[in-house]
Amino acid sequence: MRTLVLNAAYEPIHLVTWEKAMCLVVTAKAEVLAEYNEVVRSVSRIFKLPSVVRLKRYVRTFRRTMNSRCTRRNILLRDQYTCQYCGNRMNHQSITIDHVKPRCRGGTTMWENVVAACHPCNRRKADMMPEEAGMRLLKSPRRPSWIDLLEEAHRELVNSWLPFILNKVG
Repeated sequence: MRTLVLNAAYEPIHLVTWEKAMCLVVTAKAEVLAEYNEVVRSVSRIFKLPSVVRLKRYVRTFRRTMNSRCTRRNILLRDQYTCQYCGNRMNHQSITIDHVKPRCRGGTTMWENVVAACHPCNRRKADMMPEEAGMRLLKSPRRPSWIDLLEEAHRELVNSWLPFILNKVG
């Protein structure tokens, strides 16, 4: 289970494991704002697992924490494991990443140039532009917000985080 960490000013800054969150709480570096129904036990106490914690001291963050990194996992999350050429939904092992403008033609690995693609579509497109291969993208690739990726990756957990995330965005 993951725990959303908020800054002292209630800004979402990080996701950590529940173990790391418990360490922050036990050492009095953070306070629990929301909990899961599951518990862990020590010799003398029972603790509910933290869902959201707030740091007691303000930690200066850099804008990079609000930017989403262009990684394979994040690309697949953005595209919801769906081939952006044929629309087939795939599992993690049977989907590839395609450069819309091929690397051999100067294309780079950046959000606006990479999409999820099934093996047959990726082979068919090869080192061509989509138009040259007679293919069309279902949607134009774009940089997702970190909240989009957070919601997609942790769809079942976000309900307890939603008030804190919406507070930041809204």
